[in-house]
Amino acid sequence: MPSETFPGGEPSRPIRSWARSSPGTHLWLAVIAVTSLTLALSPAGLDAYFLHRNSSNLHQLAHHPVRALLGSAFWIQNPADLLLYAVLLEVLHAPVERWLGTAKWLFTVATAHIVATLVSQQVVLLAIRDHHVPRSMAHVVDIGVSYGLAASAGILAYRIARPWRLPYLAGVVAFFLVPLLTNRTYTDLGHALSLAVGLACYPLTRHPAHGKPFAPERGPGAH
Repeated sequence: MPSETFPGGEPSRPIRSWARSSPGTHLWLAVIAVTSLTLALSPAGLDAYFLHRNSSNLHQLAHHPVRALLGSAFWIQNPADLLLYAVLLEVLHAPVERWLGTAKWLFTVATAHIVATLVSQQVVLLAIRDHHVPRSMAHVVDIGVSYGLAASAGILAYRIARPWRLPYLAGVVAFFLVPLLTNRTYTDLGHALSLAVGLACYPLTRHPAHGKPFAPERGPGAH
């Protein structure tokens, strides 16, 4: 029986084929591994400096907007969570990148990251001006890859075949909407916005780079 390969993969080298099938995801993961190792090996105080310097909070956005938006996507606050994020990137980002291609995948997650960051931080700014939260919120650590993950979770709904698409979509919406309604934090708002961006990127799925839905579509209305 011939070996199964990923698009553009090599049968004799499955790990290499897997990585090459979604290069953006694995490059992103490699950078996160390096920054996590940097935090883990940093002396006390220096790790906090790195996190604040690369945060996309109000202070950093006002003074270093490009660095804040770009750098915040490559750090996680707790290096011990690296394995968890590696699994999430493989489960969410890698399938989307292989399906849509690197350019469309990157457009989706980058747009979600930027929109969610700017809108949620604008909400923080208004809350500070209205004295609903302390001014220290302008310097809060705001980093991580979760906004991009939420966007991939959203657009991945169009990759799931019927009859599983609706249950998947309902679960994903509940996962991000319930915290927004109960906790009402700016991070929860960012996650919900990112999910919405992912869902709004449906037009990018009409001409995917590779593959069919994960399971056969059913019914005359399948697309």
